Formats: sequence, C-alpha cells, structure tokens
Amino acid sequence: MTKSLRLGLAGLGTVGTGVLDALQKHGRALSLRTGRPVELVAITARNADKPRGAHDLSRLQWVNDAVRLAAMPDIDVFIELIGGEGDPARSAVETALKSGKHVVTANKALLAHHGAALARLADEKSVGLYFEAAVAGGIPIVKAMRESLAGNGVKRVTGILNGTCNYILTKMTSEGRDFAEVLQEAQKLGYAEADPSFDVGGHDTAHKLAILTSLAFGTEPSLESVYIEGIENITREDIRNAHDLGYKIKLLGVAVQTEDGIEQRVHPTLVKKGSPMAEVDGVFNAVAVNADFTGDLMLEGRGAGAHPTAASVLSDIGDIAQGNRLPAFGIPAAQLKPYRRAALKAHEGGYYVALELFDRPGSVAGIANRLAEQKISIESIVQRAPQSEQATAPFILITHDTLESSMRKALENIEADGHVAKTPRMIRIERI
Repeated sequence: MTKSLRLGLAGLGTVGTGVLDALQKHGRALSLRTGRPVELVAITARNADKPRGAHDLSRLQWVNDAVRLAAMPDIDVFIELIGGEGDPARSAVETALKSGKHVVTANKALLAHHGAALARLADEKSVGLYFEAAVAGGIPIVKAMRESLAGNGVKRVTGILNGTCNYILTKMTSEGRDFAEVLQEAQKLGYAEADPSFDVGGHDTAHKLAILTSLAFGTEPSLESVYIEGIENITREDIRNAHDLGYKIKLLGVAVQTEDGIEQRVHPTLVKKGSPMAEVDGVFNAVAVNADFTGDLMLEGRGAGAHPTAASVLSDIGDIAQGNRLPAFGIPAAQLKPYRRAALKAHEGGYYVALELFDRPGSVAGIANRLAEQKISIESIVQRAPQSEQATAPFILITHDTLESSMRKALENIEADGHVAKTPRMIRIERI
C-alpha cells in the first residue's frame, strides 16, 4: 500500500479553515487522483480554543509552536498559512526545508522578501517550495507560468492582483461615488481591512508582482525595485473623464522585459473599455501574459477568499503527492539572475492628464506649446465649462505614446508657467 502523504498545517485563520473545508470535502478525491493517500496529522495556530466551525480537530496532534511543527518527523509537508515576512513564518519555513520537508505557502510577503534564499535552500535539500496560493487566490497562474509556459519567452506580465482595489474602482465607476465612501463600504463588507493602506496603497499588488516577475524572467525577486502608486488619489472626476474618453481605471501590476532591464510598476491605469482586462470587475483578479510563442493569454478568477485560496493549496499538495517537484521559480535557484532595473522614466506609453486650467486667453495655447516642445501629440481632449464663478475649468487630455520622462518634463513646465491652479494629475494608459 502506498504510504500516506502526511501534512502539518500552521495557521487556522481564513485560509487555514478553508483548507480544512477542502480536505474534508475533496481529500478523498485528491488521494484518488494523485494515487497517494493524503492525511492531515498535525496543526498549530495562535489560539487552540478558538472554534473552527464544524471541524473536529480532536484526532489531530496539536503543536504549540510552528517551528516545532515544521521540525516534526511525523510530517512530510509543512503548510504555512501564518503570513508575514518575518518570524514565526520565516523560521518555520526554513526549519521545514532544512528538515527535508516540502513546503506549501500562501505567504506573498515571505516570498517577495526572501524567495530567492528559500528557493536555494529547497534546492539544496531536494525538496519543493510551492506557492500557488500566494498570488491571485484560486487562479492557477504560478503553475501556468512555471510549467505550461516553460517553452516560451515571456515578454510582459500584467495583472489586476488586488480584489479590494478592484472592488472600490468598480463601485466608483458603476455608481459615481467617491473613494472614501466606497472604501468605508468595503470595510463593512469585509473586503477591506480596518487599516486598508497595504491594499489601496498598492503594496499587496507589488508583493505579488515581484513573485510573477521572477517566474516570468528568471530573476531573483526584487520587491524594492517595484514602483508603487495606489488608488487613494483617484477621484470620481477621473473615473468620469476616463469613461467619457472610452476607458476604465484599474490598479495594475506590470512587469516588462526591456533592453535596459526589467520594469516593475504598480499604479492606476487607463484601459480601453471592452478589452478583457477592463471587464474584470468586483473582487475578481486577472493576469495577462504575453509570450513569444503563445502570444497573449489571460486567466481570470477569484483572487482571494478562503475556498479559492485553499483550492490552490490543495493543487500544490496534489503535485507533491504525485512527485512533481520543480524549482520554485521555474529554474534552479542558483541560476536566478540578479534583478536589473530599467529606469522607469524610460517607460513609453500613452497618458491621461487632468489639468485645472485657468480660464483665460492663451492657457490652452500654452499647454499645447509645452507638449509640442517634448514632441508629445494629443489623441483626444475633453474641456469642461467652469463650474459657477470659478476662475478655472477642467481640461483633460489623452496623449499618444510618449516617454514618461518627456511627459513629466512637459507637466513641470506647464505648472511653472502658471497655466494651472493645481499640480496636474497623470495616469498611465496600457494598450492591452
């Protein structure tokens, strides 16, 4: 009889409880499909007495410390669902790998900060480091990039990677509401944390993007190289202007291989209405990959939540049960290249610009001259009438593709000329 694959689970929060649900409902099917019995034998969490729904945990061994659980000889796989870049998660994962155990984790922060070192340790010990659940919840993007696209050269990865931001922007678009109001609603519904800055500030997306970049381009994760803008400053006027010009605003994570290195950036972005990425709404996530042989492909699905994320954890367990072990980031960790950052100001694309223009002769001509100096051409313009007795009027334009350095220089000059009452707002456009 085939020996059982014995699991140790650290963390019984939202995702951990989801894993209990998944094992209870689909554990037998997983064993049949993989040809090996899968058995949860030991658990740990911060609170042993907290109710876990209908789950009877009395038959499982309770361990008071995650590191102790990771070192136990009675388990083959350590499942880390604690979270956080530091201890106890980091020490527990390192202990498990050093002990010759496979690791399954949903911890994006741990991988974004320490992924290369953990991958090297896994290779040294001939065990696997699996993290399908760390990026985009139930979307199997890690497996797709590590395995299905192994025969391709990836050129670009673009993703909606945070459901909280996508929910807020969707509500602002469909209901014409302000950011602060929709954020408060998202918090009441449990889509946003009490302190939402990690999500709405773009940092959650940046962690996930750093992982996808490594999978795409064979580099060590480099979270510190990600340019980050959040959605806090997006106004309902921006949403309305984008709509009138044929666009929606999404928070995107973008990684691009260039001749000068790799661009990693997280920022609000205008995407054309009707395009696949523009139609991903609510709490859903999507990842689009452009590769040389396959061309464009996109995966969309639930990017968070107990059961979608638990499904990804079980997918990794299934790979282990079948003996499918690949290097964590698709190539041996020793072959991961140091990250080489491309200068963001060399980015080329189109731009949305919102100006609060003084309503007086010569202002529009002054704007046009400053853009022309930087060889920037305008694709479309929306000029709104001044509201009541205000001396300014909204002036919105979309540019054709141009260098970001040129765009920034033109806006600096426009502001210095005194044509505008406020600092211009600029949002990038992605042609996807």
